[in-house]
Amino acid sequence: MELYGWGRYPRVEAEVLEPLNADSLHALLSVKRPKPAFISRGAGKSYGDSALADRVLSSRFLDSFIALEEDNRRVRCGAGVALAEILKVSVPRGWFLPVLPGTKFVTVGGAIAADVHGKNHHRDGSFCDHVQELSLVLASGEVLVCNRQHNSEVFHATCGGMGLTGVILDATLDFKKVSSVLVNRRSLPARNLEHCMELIEQNNASTYSVAWLDCLSGGSSLGRSILHLGEHAVDGKLIVKSRRGPSVPFSTPGFLLNKFTMSVFNSALYNLRKKGEKISSTNYDAYFFPLDNIGNWNRLYGAKGFLQYQFVLPGESALQGMRKIVQRVSAAGKGSFLAVLKKFGAANSNLLSFPMAGYTLTLDFKREEQIFPLLDELDALVINHGGRHYLAKDARLSEAVFKAGYPNWEKFLALKKLLDPTGVFASHQSNRIGLTG
Repeated sequence: MELYGWGRYPRVEAEVLEPLNADSLHALLSVKRPKPAFISRGAGKSYGDSALADRVLSSRFLDSFIALEEDNRRVRCGAGVALAEILKVSVPRGWFLPVLPGTKFVTVGGAIAADVHGKNHHRDGSFCDHVQELSLVLASGEVLVCNRQHNSEVFHATCGGMGLTGVILDATLDFKKVSSVLVNRRSLPARNLEHCMELIEQNNASTYSVAWLDCLSGGSSLGRSILHLGEHAVDGKLIVKSRRGPSVPFSTPGFLLNKFTMSVFNSALYNLRKKGEKISSTNYDAYFFPLDNIGNWNRLYGAKGFLQYQFVLPGESALQGMRKIVQRVSAAGKGSFLAVLKKFGAANSNLLSFPMAGYTLTLDFKREEQIFPLLDELDALVINHGGRHYLAKDARLSEAVFKAGYPNWEKFLALKKLLDPTGVFASHQSNRIGLTG
């Protein structure tokens, strides 16, 4: 069947296998093939080809809740459980996942494989920093239990390892205590990129911090932004309510997305908030997952799909590098509706985890031929400033650029060869960036 990620590029024909449990996984892995190659796939929310291969192991049926520890605020569940389902169970108890990505529809296995981050990395790290333990099915079919004390090297390779060490079967997650579904939000306008980063630093104590950035403005307004700060409300109810919004029924014509329409949209959005600080309260669902309320919003970029481009620059070079990159994007007129700036805290011990201390910027680009040379230019700027790219968003990164950004790739590859000597686990992405193939 045809498969693709959330960016709808690239598309592949793949054999999809849906194991029911560890026993069926073992049976699948025991079958001798002339060229074995699998990659695990959860909800298909990674943007490029990190979960694409000729054979895909779906976690669709690994979706059970296994154990709930009331005293420790912990849940053990299958890798195929979506974060949305976890929140339905945990929020009424006053439990909240410590780290959430931009959509609640990713699976636990996918969140671990990409070591996803949220709006609070500067304070709480990434998703895997709150994973207590995981069960991993190796290429041999053996189930290995991993945590920070037992099989720790495998744990730190699997967290952020993009599914290349084995199949995540289940995981035990920690939660934090909350007393309301509401998030108190402060919105602060920033006149340019430098001002925005100053505001982020001044509000470093805020639990959640994320800025929308106008990447088409120039001159003294280059990178003008709206910074959104958030804190869990103390007062309120613990009732989960589903939001039902519109759905995009078909792919919009690609020509509707151009410099003029995006400039108008960005200017209107900034002008709505530029008058000063705004304080409001909103449901956690709207604060953390604003786009989840729009079904199939990826169709807005046209039938050819789009590329999401996310990178991080270390703190000492972040402002200078970000300014050059935003200037180049603005000059090219290829900006996006969704440009998001966040601050990261220190990197963790996971070999291929994306975050490092500094700033990360996410940009969306409609797929067209002219965009690829521009992205190559941006790659060079990222690497020259000591940064790297997020593999869960990537669809075209070169092997050289990947290896320049991830200093632990050789250590990861050596461990992978021990765990998977015949190359059972590989994706189109891992082949492209030189980790497999």
